[in-house]
Amino acid sequence: MHGSRAAQFQLYKLYAKAMYNVALRILNYEEEAEDVLQEAFLDAFTRIVDFRQETTFGLWLKQIVINKSINYLRKRKFEFVSTDEVSEIPEELGADEYDMRLQANEIRQAITKLPDGYRVVLSLYLLEGYDHEEISHILKISENTSRTQYMRAKKKLKSILEQKGMRDE
Repeated sequence: MHGSRAAQFQLYKLYAKAMYNVALRILNYEEEAEDVLQEAFLDAFTRIVDFRQETTFGLWLKQIVINKSINYLRKRKFEFVSTDEVSEIPEELGADEYDMRLQANEIRQAITKLPDGYRVVLSLYLLEGYDHEEISHILKISENTSRTQYMRAKKKLKSILEQKGMRDE
């Protein structure tokens, strides 16, 4: 499979859509997500010898996509709100406090309106399944900052959705 164009094309077809969506959720710009996708596959194919089968190819590729997406954000000079001085994080709101009837598209649309820092932490935590410790390593922020960004992102997301009239009646 090393270097085989047909095998590379099969992998691309298998993973491209999912990896594009990961990049898009982090970056919020289609053009940048497309660039990250192409760069990630190029990296993966040129570094395929580094792939140790301790994980799936998909998870390995996803990590490349996330790292490249974060690098694109850093080039944009986005910043997380520093929250190291915050001593206590309130309990996170349970999912049952949200209107479970919200359509996925409405939520996805609202997520795109979040500031970069909020959107990235929310996406990594909720959609990609990383915990706050992992997010702190990926983004080079404290765990406290990750938790606070996540909490604020959920509050902001709820506010965006309520403004669109999508709250429980």
